[in-house]
Amino acid sequence: MSQVVSHTAGHIASRAIELLIVDEAARLDDRMRAGLEHAPALRTIGEDDLTRGGPMSAVALVPVDGARTESDCARIATLREGRPWLRVLAVFRTLDAQTMNRLIAAGTDAFVGAGTPAEDVCASVLALAKGVSLVPSASARSSAEDPVIGLTPREAEVLRFLSAGFSNKEVARRLSLSVRTVETHRLNLRRKTQTGRLKDLVTLARQLGLAPVIDTEAPRSPARHASLAARA
Repeated sequence: MSQVVSHTAGHIASRAIELLIVDEAARLDDRMRAGLEHAPALRTIGEDDLTRGGPMSAVALVPVDGARTESDCARIATLREGRPWLRVLAVFRTLDAQTMNRLIAAGTDAFVGAGTPAEDVCASVLALAKGVSLVPSASARSSAEDPVIGLTPREAEVLRFLSAGFSNKEVARRLSLSVRTVETHRLNLRRKTQTGRLKDLVTLARQLGLAPVIDTEAPRSPARHASLAARA
């Protein structure tokens, strides 16, 4: 029996996507880290393990801080140097278009908010490893009307659902928030973007490289409602 279990565990590990969690100056949320480290589809590795590419791309998860853009860009560029098979997923607390463009130029492939649930981050990691592009082209980014929009992680998460056409009530149900909280975030988005039109929200979501919502995503469990609402 032990040999069967060992063989099964080894088979699962061989199919897991390699994830490097870069956690230096900017602290990664402990819940996000724990969720990713225990995700069956992922295998966390150290930087010393980035010696060669495998059959699928490895992904580096890098927390970024707007106050340390220069060092973050240098760190990402170093990670990507000589590793065309490595993908970079940046975790942000606040993000404006100028910083986003610099991070992309340094080698960032996609962005997630610091408050994003680990299962959603895992989905983005898997998409990147499979070659799915989550960041728009340079021409699409340069067409942004407002180059200095800055969103909080929760606003980015709400935007991700609104841009997919979900109503306030549906967003509230999916994120285990009150409808009033979602309405407040939507008003903040309207204030920052000077628009509430769906097509503009879709454009902004693409410009920020936010992973698209998959309609089959299950609603968050009610047990997490209180903690999520407290962070809203």
